[in-house]
Amino acid sequence: MPFRLFALNTVPALLCFFLLLASVDQAAAGWACSAGEAGCKSVFIVRGGWHAAIILYSADISQPVIPEIVDFPQARFIEFSWGDKDYFPDPDAGPFTAMKAAFWSSGSVLHLVGFTEEVARFYPGVEIVQLQFARQAYDKLLDYLSQTFARRQPALRASSSAGLYPYSQFYPATGQFALWKTCNTWVAEALASAGFPIAPSFVITAGQLSEQISKVRSQAVLFEQSS
Repeated sequence: MPFRLFALNTVPALLCFFLLLASVDQAAAGWACSAGEAGCKSVFIVRGGWHAAIILYSADISQPVIPEIVDFPQARFIEFSWGDKDYFPDPDAGPFTAMKAAFWSSGSVLHLVGFTEEVARFYPGVEIVQLQFARQAYDKLLDYLSQTFARRQPALRASSSAGLYPYSQFYPATGQFALWKTCNTWVAEALASAGFPIAPSFVITAGQLSEQISKVRSQAVLFEQSS
């Protein structure tokens, strides 16, 4: 969403941020999967405009952990993205709905998209980052995604409604969307839950998310695509 950014200019906040960046190498050992290591799992971060999402191989998603995967039996990849429950599902949402989402959101939703094409082909003209996670870290990422679903019973999949596309679904989610907690913040929190060295409190826009991820280039494959 095109929200105005506010400067973070306090000395303690900046100090914490730079200390985090300095610790990237030490933290990487806890999440990254080295070349040739068994059990590596790919995690794609897709950034398009103001929005970012997480894409996983459907074969790497455990059904007991994320039972909603059964709604996409033919998919090779699943996109996970999070947003305001009123703004996100409405392609024609106007300024009032955007303001409501920013300052007095009534809840959130998860949007899952299932597809079979290669990620770069399915998302032309956007920035795609591929990260390789160790299995234990990847399982923590799955747990975070699972906990974002608002389910009536933990073992049962959440209720769904039509998504933005014929091959997508919306699900009720936990967490409150706000100007200071956007879809990009949610992606950063998901990565941080798995041990990825990122500071979600400093992520509001997709650009800020990309900037932090780029600090860990030695563990990422970055695809810059022209539109």
